[in-house]
Amino acid sequence: MPGLPVRAGANGEEPPILRQRVAAGELPAMAARVPATPKVETLALPWQSPGRYGGDLRLLMGKQGDLSQITVYGYGRLVGYSPDLELQPDIAQAVEVEAERIFTIRLRRGHRWSDGHPFTSEDFRYWWEDVANHPELFPAGPPQKLRVDGELPQVSFPDDRTVVYAWSKPNPTFLHDLAGALPLYLYRPSHYMKQFHADYAPKHKLQARVAKYNQRDWGDLHTHLDNLYDHDNPDLPTLQPWVNTTRPPSQRFIFTRNPFYHRVDPQGRQLPYIDRLVVKIAAPGIIPAKTGAGESDLQARYLRFDNYTFLQAAEDRFPLEVRLWKPAYGSKHALYPNLNANDDVWRALIRDVRFRRALSLAIHRHELNQVIYYGLALEGNNTILPRSPLYKAYYRDVWADFSIARANRLLDAIGLTDRDDRGYRLLPDGRRCEIVIESAGDSTEESDLLQLITDSWKKVGIGLHTNATQRSVFRRRTFAGSSVMGIWKGLENGVPTADMSPSELAPVDQYSYQWSKWGQYYQTGGRSGEPVDMAAPKRLLELYEEWYVTRESDRRRAIWHEMLRINAEQQYTLGLVADVPQPVVVHTRLRGVPQEGLYNWDPGSFFGIYRPDTFWWAEDHAAADAGDENAYARTRTQPG
Repeated sequence: MPGLPVRAGANGEEPPILRQRVAAGELPAMAARVPATPKVETLALPWQSPGRYGGDLRLLMGKQGDLSQITVYGYGRLVGYSPDLELQPDIAQAVEVEAERIFTIRLRRGHRWSDGHPFTSEDFRYWWEDVANHPELFPAGPPQKLRVDGELPQVSFPDDRTVVYAWSKPNPTFLHDLAGALPLYLYRPSHYMKQFHADYAPKHKLQARVAKYNQRDWGDLHTHLDNLYDHDNPDLPTLQPWVNTTRPPSQRFIFTRNPFYHRVDPQGRQLPYIDRLVVKIAAPGIIPAKTGAGESDLQARYLRFDNYTFLQAAEDRFPLEVRLWKPAYGSKHALYPNLNANDDVWRALIRDVRFRRALSLAIHRHELNQVIYYGLALEGNNTILPRSPLYKAYYRDVWADFSIARANRLLDAIGLTDRDDRGYRLLPDGRRCEIVIESAGDSTEESDLLQLITDSWKKVGIGLHTNATQRSVFRRRTFAGSSVMGIWKGLENGVPTADMSPSELAPVDQYSYQWSKWGQYYQTGGRSGEPVDMAAPKRLLELYEEWYVTRESDRRRAIWHEMLRINAEQQYTLGLVADVPQPVVVHTRLRGVPQEGLYNWDPGSFFGIYRPDTFWWAEDHAAADAGDENAYARTRTQPG
């Protein structure tokens, strides 16, 4: 029963893959491997039931850097989101909060790293005192997310299971930052990392290690080996459900179960159920084809809605099922006019709200929806979704209807009345009004959307060209102000509550491509970028900072609504369509994966909130448990 204590290993059952090691004395029994008070996954969700041990889960990734997705999917966090996006303790046994200023983190007694070493407050102290505040490792000091109005927390370690973070002002985003897809890490495996730190390792040994790993100095060596998120150092202990055992570079990575993992099922059996993750690297463009050929057991990454028909046809040939999950983006794709563009003429034009509204009115969203998404998407602005308690139809609809006549009137009112012999409007300096939209270049879907927008914008005398580049180039050009407009996904979190941060609506992050230089300025405390110099964005910044110090839910809700209204009316981003279904391909014998779900980076961590450590193979998949890959392949071709 939920809420009742569960004693791990009480029934004596061990994961079969670990039995021999336990019998040989290489590992302690389950009851001694997990914390005294483990995290119990109640499996109370309607698509789940107590699972069985064993098997491999095959995944396809597009590059070695995608190994970080195993951290995203595994979703071991100090605190994490439940499937309904409620925060709850996970790695931490409890978190006590006082006035949103003082956070006391209680660790689980007996919790261990994947190598069996105790996980204690020393791991937090090491990171805070010897890493985050060490000038060789963090020259700019601890992460920005730990600063409230520039103030860092007071951090204390009362005992080996308690850590306290305290600020003089509220820090309402602290727990959400800990629960993120890319979490704020407050700890490191100190017993492992100290051998690479100048304050702990003998100088001669440290120099030998610097040479062995071909690093410049000990600081670079420490940073190179210290990455809990990327899973690129197999020697680095982890708290996640699976541990990488393959040293890069490789085209195939094997992750094995963490024998000291902290979660158990209601019967006290240690999770995860699945023994191994087998990650194969393939070119992103062929991952849909490989998935449709039965080469992945659980796949959504690198799949798009336009792959759906092909993947569904594959259901007749392979034991796979295609499910459609709901994303949480405010818009699947959005256009980002660059308010910080270097070009003076374009900057002045883009900053005129009439121009942004005219561009929005000249986008035929219904056509985009029908032609590309079969009418299944939600048309309108880049804003929150109907599933959010803050939703108002006005935010999605204002200036988002298709009206060539109104768009032309706005453009005429600006003064863009002169045209060339092809009907294109002319800029004040005589150049043709042609917008180059920067793209990260990794989606044919974007190209199809932009072609349709090209046709409708031509009706108001505006040209559109696409400059497809790599993601890193796209970002560099935007950050530097070299681009006039870009295309990217919309709001990351389209399903917020009033107690979630409205940072995406304010100029506080350089990754907000409509005002990257303002975001740089805010993030660096004025050391780079440009200060906000427009009235409405200044108001958004004021509202964001007020939200940060406000504890009353009603006032937070009012702040959210004012920020949503300003963004919708000002058209700082031009949304296209939202709620485009995400194909999720699941092997027919894989259990625990919901039929319908939220597919989102943050909040959600893609599969993470549904706890892949509770996914399991049905009984007829038993060939995989024996490690016989040929038998495993044969089971995949059997009916249903």
